[in-house]
Amino acid sequence: MIQRIQSIYLLLAGIISGGLIFFVSLWSNTNGNLFALDLFSSSTILEKSIPSLFFLSAALSMITIFLFKKRQLQFVLGRLNILINLILLGLLVYLSLNLSGETLVSEKGIGMFFPVIVILLLVLANKAIKKDEDLVKSVDRLR
Repeated sequence: MIQRIQSIYLLLAGIISGGLIFFVSLWSNTNGNLFALDLFSSSTILEKSIPSLFFLSAALSMITIFLFKKRQLQFVLGRLNILINLILLGLLVYLSLNLSGETLVSEKGIGMFFPVIVILLLVLANKAIKKDEDLVKSVDRLR
């Protein structure tokens, strides 16, 4: 049952959250490109929590793939992952608006939009999980 469409959505969400943050910058300014892992060495807790939330989202997506026998738990973990990505998106927007040297030239990288893409994939996965659950319930009704 790992070959279901929601597993593909969850795998893509995990790859985007956990893998692409190594290669794609969040934003760039006069100091150079800033990647998610560079935020571990920052001074504030908010900045240190961003890479942790990316990894938590990736781990939760990968764990959710292998819970295919427990669709209700899969659905709940998908919603929790959506909440984590909404918090992550809020933190990224907050930090991008309060960047030091924002008056200088800075541009946002594609990494700022990763939580939006992951949220979209997780919504699609939850929709497919719900569809499977409804199908199983309808078959149980016929017995």
